[in-house]
Amino acid sequence: MVKPGWRPGSAAAERQQPLPTGSLKIYPLRLLPGQDLKQELERFARQQPLQAAFVLSAVGSLSQATLRLADQTEDHLLSECLEILSLSGSLCPDGVHLHLAVADAQGRTWGGHLRPGCLIYTTAEIVLADSPEYRFSRQPDPATGYLELHIQRVAEATPPSPQRADETTAGIPSCPP
Repeated sequence: MVKPGWRPGSAAAERQQPLPTGSLKIYPLRLLPGQDLKQELERFARQQPLQAAFVLSAVGSLSQATLRLADQTEDHLLSECLEILSLSGSLCPDGVHLHLAVADAQGRTWGGHLRPGCLIYTTAEIVLADSPEYRFSRQPDPATGYLELHIQRVAEATPPSPQRADETTAGIPSCPP
């Protein structure tokens, strides 16, 4: 099925092209017992510095997890051993927006915004990717009141064609970090 507004050679078609093979930088990480998952990822994003990074995969275990659940203002602490089922989100030098899903010993799952206080139990094996073709930043969004993802394409030798009035680039609003 062809999406409305998509035509070969249009700006919408150009935006949907995959990145060339080999253009991503891959960063495998292993975190050790007692390290804080969020703090270590924030530190890594600042030190590299990552410019448009995202999580490819994550597995491991936590001795406790701190999450902010959907539409809540307070953090929720899980004080037990947990398996990391997934970690997803974006990282850049001025902030991260990460969601974590974990399971307890009975297989119950919890998920939400990753908060400080997620302590590694045995290990966390994480693979990050960074795109040199984009720059991510966190900028104030007047509609949400939060620092939201701003995506900028790195300048190329050939400027992109101008956007036509019938082509939209509207994004999906994100939840607060």
